[in-house]
Formats: sequence, structure tokens, C-alpha cells
Amino acid sequence: MPDSASAAITAPIVSGTSKRRDETVELVERVKTAVVNIHSERTVSGSDDPFRPNLVQPQRVNGMGTGIVLDPRGYVVTNYHVVDDVQSLRCRLADGTNLAARVLAVDKESDLALIKIDPNRPLPLVPLGTAQDLMLAEKVIAIGNAFGYEHTVTTGSVSALKRDVTLNKEVSYKSLIQTQTPINPGNSGGPLFNKMGEVVGVNVAIRAGAQNIAFAIPVDTMITKAADMLAGRKGCGGRFGLTLASRYERPGEETPLRRWVAVQRVESGSAASDAGLKAGDEIEQVGDVAVCTAIDFERGFLDRTGKTKLRVKRGGEVFDAELGAPVFATERSVSFSPPIEVSNKLGIKASPVGPGVVQGIDKQLRGGLWLTEVAATGLFGKAGLQKGDILLGMHQWETLSMENVNFVFGHKDLATFNPVRVIFVRDGKIRESTLTVE
Repeated sequence: MPDSASAAITAPIVSGTSKRRDETVELVERVKTAVVNIHSERTVSGSDDPFRPNLVQPQRVNGMGTGIVLDPRGYVVTNYHVVDDVQSLRCRLADGTNLAARVLAVDKESDLALIKIDPNRPLPLVPLGTAQDLMLAEKVIAIGNAFGYEHTVTTGSVSALKRDVTLNKEVSYKSLIQTQTPINPGNSGGPLFNKMGEVVGVNVAIRAGAQNIAFAIPVDTMITKAADMLAGRKGCGGRFGLTLASRYERPGEETPLRRWVAVQRVESGSAASDAGLKAGDEIEQVGDVAVCTAIDFERGFLDRTGKTKLRVKRGGEVFDAELGAPVFATERSVSFSPPIEVSNKLGIKASPVGPGVVQGIDKQLRGGLWLTEVAATGLFGKAGLQKGDILLGMHQWETLSMENVNFVFGHKDLATFNPVRVIFVRDGKIRESTLTVE
């Protein structure tokens, strides 16, 4: 029988203040479902010798990254370098669900991209904070697909703010968050949270050869760029003649951030002016989406055609206004255009997209047709095109609208260039195929 001294040594320590389920555990349980694990495949050349390119066969290489859900319908933000030059893209949710993904828009300069998955249920969102009030040594938490180990959780603190980082001659970043939270390949594109459970950054890079030196894009930058990618060429609100400004306040260090969107400027004669909007107005709601950030403003117009109701606050009064979809196809983003029914022979439904969706791939592109449905038995399906591809052109003509497609099929010299060369975008890469008209 052990004496009282040995019993005291082996007995578990119990403290009235200890708590296994602390704020970090509860935070991770609350936010992890808004994080997606990204898996990709790309083909790399097997030989660097230009005179003997077939010396070694090309290899399929697996890639990995992380994304943050921006909209319950499956719009996800990640890093551009996660989706660059990939042939296939898949996302796995926190519950293990596997979904195919496609690239909608990219911003190479900021190293951000917008991808889309099609979940069978609405996905949860997490609050977006700010990097503007981050403090040195403040605790932060990362969740990501580290080395393919999905939903890996790491904790650390803020090491420095507003770091300018150059990785090589082609890649450099401005005003990043530096953190000593362990970040690994596969964390790219994933969230960095503060202790409030707010996203404060998007993990983007590590210092090779160093210990615990990692960097994240401030969430404020991500909000602006992601909203612009959702909106298309003119940026958030621009197609309506609106200049929007993001505002925020935090009443105390331990209180949640409050974000809102204000109208900064309204162009004379624009749709926003016709709707009665004025500088200083606060946009509270678009459609059924409560607006806290510029991303929410754009989310409110997703999948909508015609006019959309806005709830606006001016001074102490609240009123309704209406904004319609843009008039011109080249002003539209992928999410704002109604699908166009096309003949059964072609076997597609398509929506016009504006330059903002494709200029991150090539600045000379003016837009295209996003294929929302592709029948395997139709001409485009037989040519290998798939749902989610963006049709850029046929033969020597660009396809900004269905009138352009009809022009090609009705051309008097069609027989001289049949099979027809087809140029399209898939997974952020320009590709080609041929379409045979019988």
C-alpha cells in the first residue's frame, strides 16, 4: 500500500481554474467547417532538354492547398499558386465530403483565386476580422491542409506586421503579416484566425530554411480582391456606378469586430444614381444577404437576374432601393448573367462573363462564355468541353456572346475551317480542342 507521500506524487493535479476545453478548442470546433482542403493534379515535363523533350515522359504531380468558404453556395478563396496550371482540382470538406472544383477567377498579382464547388447543402461561414488592429505577440491559429494532413491546427503568435517579402524575381508581396505559427506546404490559401475566431489573414508563404517564419496576406486585402473577382471587370460595385468603402470598428479589444459597407461615390447617370443612392449611405442588405463586407455586397447578386432589392440606411432612416443586372455582357462577371438556352445540337447552356474573370489569365482577353451545362452528346461535349469551362473563341473569333457562336456556325466558309478550333479556359489554364460540324 503506497504511503501518503507517494500517493500525492502520482495523483492527477486538479485545479479549479484549469480547463481542457479552452477558448482555442472551442474556436477550432466553431470555425473548422468553413475551411476546405484542396487537392490538385498538374502535369510537369519529364525533360528540360528542348532537343529531346520526350526523353522522359511527362509526370502527373499531386498538389495541395487550403481554402476559405466565402459563400454558402460553394464560393471559396485560396491562393493563385495553389490552382495555377492544374489539370484537376478537388476539395474535401471537414466532414470528408469530396467535391470537384473549378477556377472562376484569379488575381495573380495578389496571389489570390476564386474557385467554386457545388455542395449539396449550404456551407457555413466565418467572420472576417481585420489585420489593422493586430498586436505583436497576439495569439493566432491556422487551420490547413499541411503536407496533405487535412485540417491540421497550429497555434502561435504575430511576429511582425507590414512585412514586404520577395520570394524570387517574379514573386513579391507587400505588407504581410509575419507569424511564428507553424505553416507548411498545403497551408497556402488557408485562414489565420485571431482568438475571437475572426479571419485576420490568408496564409501564403514560409521562409525556406528558417524556423517558424511564415507570412499571411491581410484579410483586408483579401476582402477587396475577392469582391472584385466576384464582381468582374469594374470591381465591386463599379458596374452599377458605385464606389464602396469598407468600414469597421471594435468597441473593445475583447469584443467582435463590426464591419459595414458605405457608399463613397455615385456616378452621375448610373444605375446607382437612378436607384437614389448617395454618398454616405450604408448598405445593410442586398437581396437576402446581410452586408458586412464588399464580399457580401457581391454575394447578394449571385444567381440573380433583373432587379435586386437593397436595404439602405441614411442617417437614422432605413429605405429600400433596387439595382438591376448590368446591361452589357462584357460588364458581367460569371455570377451575374442569366443562363442562355442553346440548341440541343450544340448541347450547352452558357452565361457571358466579363474581362475581370479572365484577364488574370491573359490581360488581352475581353471575356467569354461560361458553360453552365454541357451535354455529352452535343457538339461541344463531343469536343471534350465540360461544365465550368469558359469558351473564349472559335476559329479566329472571340466568343463574348451567343451571337458570336451563331456567327461561326452560320459562316458561309465554315466548310473551309471545319473541324473548328475551339479555345477555352479550364482550371485557370487556356486550352484548345477541335469541334467537328457534320
